[in-house]
Amino acid sequence: MSTAEPPEPIDPLAALRAPGDPECDVYLTGTVFLDIIFTGLDHAPVRGTESWARGMGSSPGGIANMATALARLGLHTTLASVFGTDVYGDYCWESLAVSEGVDLSPSWRLPGWHSPVTVSMAYEGERTMVTHEHPAPALGDDCLPPRSRACVAAFEPGRRDEWVRRAHAQGSQIFADVGWDDSGRWDPATLADLPYCQAFLPNTVEAQHYTRTDTPERAVRALADLVPVAVVTRGARGAVAVDSLTQETADVPGLEVEALDPTGAGDVFIAGFVTGTLAGWPLAHRLAFANLTAALSVQHFGGSLSAPGWPEVAAWWSQATALARTRGRASDVEVARRYGFLDDLMPCAVRCWPRPRALPTVGFRGK
Repeated sequence: MSTAEPPEPIDPLAALRAPGDPECDVYLTGTVFLDIIFTGLDHAPVRGTESWARGMGSSPGGIANMATALARLGLHTTLASVFGTDVYGDYCWESLAVSEGVDLSPSWRLPGWHSPVTVSMAYEGERTMVTHEHPAPALGDDCLPPRSRACVAAFEPGRRDEWVRRAHAQGSQIFADVGWDDSGRWDPATLADLPYCQAFLPNTVEAQHYTRTDTPERAVRALADLVPVAVVTRGARGAVAVDSLTQETADVPGLEVEALDPTGAGDVFIAGFVTGTLAGWPLAHRLAFANLTAALSVQHFGGSLSAPGWPEVAAWWSQATALARTRGRASDVEVARRYGFLDDLMPCAVRCWPRPRALPTVGFRGK
């Protein structure tokens, strides 16, 4: 067994850091769930029968998916959330704070509160979820987020988050996605915090509903009139983006992978895009990197469990360049060309060093 010291972790913002910068790269807040994921199901559960899964894992979920994805990409990540004092809460806290290095200093433990739990079943490239939650106390209006380079928010129609306005006033770039509009209105005016947004990243269905358009390409152009950077994700087909500040546009296809579980892929995509944005990359590189991190995540089960770090990115890049050299197919050469910017980011030593992961079960304890 090798006794060599692990390489220094990659800091994508190393060249940009200066005295007086915020200690926090990304701040986010939300609910942490305990996720229990079943994979390898042959079909959806059928009433009155028992279904057997070939794979299973547990991990912190909810906002923890995003926090983990950001931390594994080398960003100093701070999370404000409520954790129960039950065993589930202990597990989620330790996984994030110890295994992933997420700063939980604004978070707190709530005695007597049942940690939220989600059971996710993945089959046929989709997922079905069952959740049990007792809503936790929300952040008060007197809660001031720390100074940070960026914040990630989840917008809901009709809801205003005071912390978003305060973070924007402190100079944070706000990156946001949005959930389903149960009212059916799909009116951008109901997204009260959109004026503070630097980048808005809905999926195709959401974007087309909000813009009354029929393609993601038309939707992203319409959204670019509302926010500085608009991104529309297209699942396995990749993503399109418009930066109205720099006049850059990008249309980057997805990567062909065998998907096991899509849980958390959207969070991982945003984490990749945030990383590239804060590092100052061109729009096409940001979009390609976000596609890559999402593609790597869906090949494994779970949300936070599957979030890739730089060793996984480096291993993929090593394989991609080898295929371009040896197999020489036009598609392989094009992928190597599109991701050539990765060459300058990763020391070779990173490719050979596995990153520790949170144990994928509540029952086992690390030694």
